[in-house]
Amino acid sequence: MPLRRHLLLLCATAALGTGCAVNPTSIDAQWVNPQYVGKKPVRNLMVMSAVRDATNRRIFEDRMVAALQAAGVKAVQSYKFLPEDGPASEERLRSVVAQAGVSHAMVTRIINVSTQVNVSPGMVMGPAWGPGWGWGGGWGPGWGGFVAYQNAVWASPPLVTTTQNVHADTRLFDTANAEVLWSAATTTATGYTSIGAMIEQFVQLIVGTMTRDGVI
Repeated sequence: MPLRRHLLLLCATAALGTGCAVNPTSIDAQWVNPQYVGKKPVRNLMVMSAVRDATNRRIFEDRMVAALQAAGVKAVQSYKFLPEDGPASEERLRSVVAQAGVSHAMVTRIINVSTQVNVSPGMVMGPAWGPGWGWGGGWGPGWGGFVAYQNAVWASPPLVTTTQNVHADTRLFDTANAEVLWSAATTTATGYTSIGAMIEQFVQLIVGTMTRDGVI
């Protein structure tokens, strides 16, 4: 295995540990309805995941409900009242929230998926400090350093990696009038860890942000 690829694998392994943990999801923007600031926090809501994958929908709703309940919120999964996947009419949604007896609904949906391509040049050897014409690693005095520095990019082939970013939008609605009380735009970089771990980090980030904003 080329040394550069081996080092990258070690770095990725370390990133999954406790020392250099990578948080796949970050919040790009968040908003609290000015008319809602200072009012009583939400204590009763339904979690809805508007995604095409039925399994991921249920995993997400289960994790979000568990995190909200741990924060003192009475929460329920939408799939218990809306088991079918796909779009739902206003009449159907009104019926679902009425049946669940919730005062608010939190909806998370994916709005876009983008791919980022990263190209790294070949590995640069060094640093070494030997003068002369030999391989100096690019840092030594004389022609050795000059030649080594100029030729270092060909020491190994470039490494091309891609990162897929999932952009989501989460909104908290008042079920009495469908008014948005809180929203957040997020970006999740996939590939760092498992789907379950990414969902868990996403859930904790959203719940923590809502708590700090005084929404729950």
